[in-house]
Amino acid sequence: MKFNTKIPKHLNQAYKKELKQYRYYLKDNQYNSAWFHLERSHIIGQSYPLEHTYSHWLMLKFGLMQKDVKEVIGQILRLLFGGWKSFINHVPLGNTGGVNVPPLKRMAFPNDIEKLMKD
Repeated sequence: MKFNTKIPKHLNQAYKKELKQYRYYLKDNQYNSAWFHLERSHIIGQSYPLEHTYSHWLMLKFGLMQKDVKEVIGQILRLLFGGWKSFINHVPLGNTGGVNVPPLKRMAFPNDIEKLMKD
């Protein structure tokens, strides 16, 4: 069994870039764009416990800010179960992480992220 503990450097750079974009759009009250980049951070980081958990933490905070009860409850559940599933390399790859998607559903990677994953 493979244990994921540390995100590779090139993925970490892409992950941080998505979080930077998320914060930029959030500060500018462009919530749809902010969420888009938060989902991308989740896709990139979901195989690594710290990054996966942090993406869900930000999704929880976003849900609270938007007063979205469904998102808040869904993110609490994902926070309870997501990190350890990353550690044992058992996540549904490509999943965007929001409650609009079943938590165990695999999804196609966006083309640019798929290329990153192959590098």
